[in-house]
Amino acid sequence: MFPTSMSPWYETVLGSIALWRATHLLQAEDGPWDLVARLRRRAGTGFWGSLLDCFYCLSLWLAAPLAGWLGDSAAERLLLWPALSGAACLLERATAAARPSPVTYYEDPETEP
Repeated sequence: MFPTSMSPWYETVLGSIALWRATHLLQAEDGPWDLVARLRRRAGTGFWGSLLDCFYCLSLWLAAPLAGWLGDSAAERLLLWPALSGAACLLERATAAARPSPVTYYEDPETEP
C-alpha cells in the first residue's frame, strides 16, 4: 500500500506498468553501462539464467513481492500476484515488435513422383 491515499485501481495500474518496466529491463535491455547485460551473462545457463531469458517467468517472480506490497489482505495479495504478471505480459505483447509468422512448407502428394 502506498503512503498516500490512492485508489486501488491507480495502485494496480501503476504496479502493472512498473512491473512491466522492471521485467523488460532485466530480460531484454542492456541497462546503463551494460550492467544488466553483465548480470545476465553472470547468471549463466542455469535456473537464474533461464529465468532472465523468459519475460513471462520473470514477470511472475517479480510480481510476487509487488503483490505483497500492494495487497491489504492475503486474498488480495494472492489475486494481485497473477493479475500484475498478466498485465505486464499483455503490455509486453502490445509493445513487442511484430514477429513474422513462421513459413509453412507444404508438399502436395499428388504432384510429387
